[in-house]
Amino acid sequence: MSNSSSFNKFLLLAFADTRELQLLHFSLCLGIYLAVLLGNGLVITAVACDHHLHTPMYSFLLNLSVLDLGSISTTVPKSMANSLWDTRAISYSGCAAQVFFSVFLFAAEFYLLTVMAYDRFVAICRPLHYGTIMGSRACVKMAAAAWGTAFLNALLHTANTFSIPLCQGNVVEQFFCEIPQILKLSCSDSYLREVGLLVFSACLGFGCFIFIVLSYMQIFTAVLRIPSESGRRKAFSTCLPHLAVVSLFVSTGLFAYLKPPFFSLPALDLVLAVLYTVVPPAVNPLIYSMRNKELKDGLNKLIQLVLFQQQ
Repeated sequence: MSNSSSFNKFLLLAFADTRELQLLHFSLCLGIYLAVLLGNGLVITAVACDHHLHTPMYSFLLNLSVLDLGSISTTVPKSMANSLWDTRAISYSGCAAQVFFSVFLFAAEFYLLTVMAYDRFVAICRPLHYGTIMGSRACVKMAAAAWGTAFLNALLHTANTFSIPLCQGNVVEQFFCEIPQILKLSCSDSYLREVGLLVFSACLGFGCFIFIVLSYMQIFTAVLRIPSESGRRKAFSTCLPHLAVVSLFVSTGLFAYLKPPFFSLPALDLVLAVLYTVVPPAVNPLIYSMRNKELKDGLNKLIQLVLFQQQ
């Protein structure tokens, strides 16, 4: 039997077999990738350059856009390159890097969304104490905790996954390297340690999800007590984009990983992987900019400044 140390590459799942469809896939992914770079890049630049947006909510949004850029850059460029060059190969170190960064960025984004839920809870339910609780130092600590916890989580998962002997070949049934697909290649019973880590991470994620749900239950209770309709509308407008992003992130991830076993088909797994790796980074900037006047104003100022400099 061979093990993981004998592999110098893995074979990823291809989107298409014919050359025409491969080039079509490359073109579509390139368009989506450039749109994600543009959308999240504009949000990052607008928040960084406009001093009116130097608030806790927008600093967390800047972090979220950075994570979105990183997550899509971890998977899509390699898939595009494979389609362009008509290959399925990824190096052993490249596969390990994809596993590490996908786990790191996915976990960091969810932890950050949990922190953003707390930010909205304090802003609406404890408005008089918002400046004290959500000071700049506290925001930096919360963001650093989200990034640091995700980093340690990814490091443990990656080291443990690639220490497991692989006896089932080197064909990964996904368009990027992910832990469940790597575990399918492992020898019998050798993957139980990693399963234990996955269960621990799932419990941590479930705890974050419960925290978000409880936060929004109190937020909605507080908003419904606001006497004026305009006040309620304004409060809801600051929460709905975050709630929409959380719903999209959680629903795509849960359906991809907790679907019934009889739904586990390579083609379906491929579509679901695209949903949770490509769709959230693409639509998050749209969700936040469509219902946020301050961010729209910041983006308009940025676009006008760029156009003015070109004239």
